[in-house]
Amino acid sequence: MSLVSPLVTSMEVPPSLTERAVAALRRDILTTRLAPGETVSEAAVAAHLELGKAPVRAALARLAEEGLVQAVPRRGWMVSLVTIRDIHEVFDLRLMLEPEAARRAAGRVDAVMLRRLDAICAEGYDCADTESAMCFLDANKQFHVAIAELSGNARLARQLDRLLDESTRMLVLGLRPRDRTGEMAHEHHALVEALALGRAEEAARIMHEQVSASRQMVLAALTAPDARTAV
Repeated sequence: MSLVSPLVTSMEVPPSLTERAVAALRRDILTTRLAPGETVSEAAVAAHLELGKAPVRAALARLAEEGLVQAVPRRGWMVSLVTIRDIHEVFDLRLMLEPEAARRAAGRVDAVMLRRLDAICAEGYDCADTESAMCFLDANKQFHVAIAELSGNARLARQLDRLLDESTRMLVLGLRPRDRTGEMAHEHHALVEALALGRAEEAARIMHEQVSASRQMVLAALTAPDARTAV
């Protein structure tokens, strides 16, 4: 039975119960409220979200496909660890795709898009506040996806959108030790300038440097003595 009256056509259709569970669980995993290695109980999640077990089970199966959780026999589900291999694989892919996206996007930026990207660059965060860091990372993702969209290759943009989701949890952990707002804003502004002026090779170089710097930041944070990582 539909959750929305057929007479109400101007309102957005609310997400399904499964989509609601997926969104809530993904957010908790990406913010590390559900920490790497933590056991996830279907019953506890269902009670917390005030949902039945069926949509929660379906949501966990979806997140397993994304690599965020894994089924554990007789224990239920566990939040996937962030491994050194994961970091290298995710950032290797970003280094393959994002510089090329920036190269193709150069010269395609209009004034409206420039203002949008500049506003995203201005986002900051409090490294002691996980939600603040997530808001910053949401803006950072929008920045990178926007450049991919400007490349003119919709499939490239979709692949990077999902890849950036995978790297978000790593970046949440990497942003904790210190505030990189100023550094990242400067990097973004330099990239926007290169894109606006049509300097394709410069844009690709700056993007490569940004992604490489993010990988080093994450590795430094996750290989600290108190980090929960596995090789």
